[in-house]
Amino acid sequence: MDFKKKKRILVDMSVTILHYGHIRILKKASAYGDVIVGLSSDKDIKKFKGYIPELNYLQRKEIVSSIKYVKEVVKVSYHVGKKDLKKNKIDLLIHGNDLKNIADKPKVKILKRTKNISSSKIRRKSYLIYRLLKKNEKN
Repeated sequence: MDFKKKKRILVDMSVTILHYGHIRILKKASAYGDVIVGLSSDKDIKKFKGYIPELNYLQRKEIVSSIKYVKEVVKVSYHVGKKDLKKNKIDLLIHGNDLKNIADKPKVKILKRTKNISSSKIRRKSYLIYRLLKKNEKN
């Protein structure tokens, strides 16, 4: 019987609004080993993305922890580097092909992002719907 230890796979994300693109990359990552989600802090999201997330870190962590592909959720720097990988004993970092926030690319596997979906797109669409509804209320 082979008791080979599973690899620890880090998937870094903010998950400000969970969507099917997140689920797809987590599912793909699970084929490489145990998925550890590296979740950005509220402070880093504000600093690097320019807004306060709709859900705070603990709320996002609770949601992500409940996904069946996820073994563990840890807080990581927005610019994931060797320090994050070493601290969390990560064998491989999996990231979408946008590569906006990787400062250091030691052991990285790039996966294609799901087309036409992002938390930002959902946020913008929700805001436009809100504005349209408000406008219609006035008429």
